[in-house]
Amino acid sequence: MQQLQKELETNTYAASVDVSNKKQVEHLFANLPDGFKNIDVLVNCAGLALGVNLVQEGRIEDWETMIDTNIKGTLYFTRFVLDGMVKNNSGQIITLGSVAATTPYKGGNIYGGTKAFIKQFARNLRTDLLGTNIKVTNIDPGAAETEFSVVRFGNKKEADDYYKDFRPLVAEDIARTICWIIEQPEHVNIENIELMSVDQTYAGFVFNKK
Repeated sequence: MQQLQKELETNTYAASVDVSNKKQVEHLFANLPDGFKNIDVLVNCAGLALGVNLVQEGRIEDWETMIDTNIKGTLYFTRFVLDGMVKNNSGQIITLGSVAATTPYKGGNIYGGTKAFIKQFARNLRTDLLGTNIKVTNIDPGAAETEFSVVRFGNKKEADDYYKDFRPLVAEDIARTICWIIEQPEHVNIENIELMSVDQTYAGFVFNKK
């Protein structure tokens, strides 16, 4: 984050927070420096998958980490940012889901379940905020080549092999989508966006590998 601060041509503030720790998240929002207290956009992007084990072979500790990070992290950040957004009657909350929320695949069990929660939570949040000027959008990406698979598989070689011979999404594709959402007129709310590489589709997430 410090390296990114140097690259960004704007005033920035960086903090390291365990998103699954409610007290740390609350402390972050309670101690934001002047100039950063009124938040316009929250992007809930903290999330991870651990392993591709079948449920009957799964590690409960991994399940708990995914639930704590993907679900609780999103809930904590959303709840505390809303204190200011509701007061100001403005703001935008963007959640990062996954196509795994609606299309199952082997080994995607708990991860897919957490993303299904995120998708439905965003819908309900949007409904609860109806009558305010606060926007809510959920983004469901397909396979995107980031550090995500390195964390999931536990090693870079296996992650590289997963993305081999097809063109996955990259982080910049998601970032451009987020920018487009933010740039919409005040009265326009993008409800949900699902995007995948042209080399990926449904039916078990089939890839067109050459």
